Amino acid sequence: MRSTKEIFVASKAFAKESRLLSWWHLFFALTLFAGTIAIGCSSLPWFIKLASSVFSGLLIVRLFIMYHDYHHGAILKNSLFARMVFSVYGWLSLSPSSVWRGSHEHHHRHNSKGTGLNPGSFPLMTTQEYRTATWTKRIAYVVSRHWLTMLLGYLTVFFYGMCMRPFLMSPKRHWDAGLACLLHVGLVAVCAWFGWEYAIFLMVIPLAVACGTGSYLFYAQHNFPSCRLYHREEWSHARAAMSSSSFIKMNGLMHWFTGNVGFHHIHHLNAKIPFYRLPEAMANMPELRSPGTTSLHPTDVWSCLRLNLWDPTKQRLVSFREAGI
Repeated sequence: MRSTKEIFVASKAFAKESRLLSWWHLFFALTLFAGTIAIGCSSLPWFIKLASSVFSGLLIVRLFIMYHDYHHGAILKNSLFARMVFSVYGWLSLSPSSVWRGSHEHHHRHNSKGTGLNPGSFPLMTTQEYRTATWTKRIAYVVSRHWLTMLLGYLTVFFYGMCMRPFLMSPKRHWDAGLACLLHVGLVAVCAWFGWEYAIFLMVIPLAVACGTGSYLFYAQHNFPSCRLYHREEWSHARAAMSSSSFIKMNGLMHWFTGNVGFHHIHHLNAKIPFYRLPEAMANMPELRSPGTTSLHPTDVWSCLRLNLWDPTKQRLVSFREAGI
């Protein structure tokens, strides 16, 4: 067995982008997305528009992975055109670059390094921390990890958490978050002026699908039954990737829509690997084939959602019931 350092070094073989392939993935997804917008503006029956809106939301998720990889420098690095495209994408998807880049970099540096607030992910308390917390902190904690908060991620996680709150806290630093709020409200208003169905099919449903899906994926990537946490002196980048980041099993279509985000343990091992090479890395590196897993099956989703606290004694995530709270 190779050491964690050797595994990381071996992963560098897959951290090489095919520039042409990156552009192909981006333009193909944008073309499909433009098609869903055209359907939403058409006079086709409402059920076709509804299906197209859901499809549009899933395409936003796929584009988000490209946006995410761009900020890691995994694809289209130093491209001015890509920078322009992804800046606009960040505003329209309620994921402004200043907020996303800062919180996500912090997340990669501190994933599974104890409990507490974790920008870029969901907060986590130990059983003892929760028992001694004030009732207001308990309520805030429960709400922040509740499944309704994820389901309504469009408003809770993205519009408020990624845009409004950062802008109100630091307008100068997060000016693009304020711009994203204004642009979003303006676009919804313009669509509604032409007719409520335009606002629903072009804005509300796609972003509700994309943000709800994204919120749960953020959660399940680091809140799954076999997830481990480490004391700071025990923590290492590779250990956090291999033991504290999940592999989310999906069918081929969902892996495509989510840009292989389910291969999250590999991404945390080496964030420079382009999303389209993550399956290749897993197939060719035996050490990456037995991660902690979950899936989008309802039973696995429930198994993740019921994990509320970190139990230092049991060294695993537990539910409130298991903790006797």
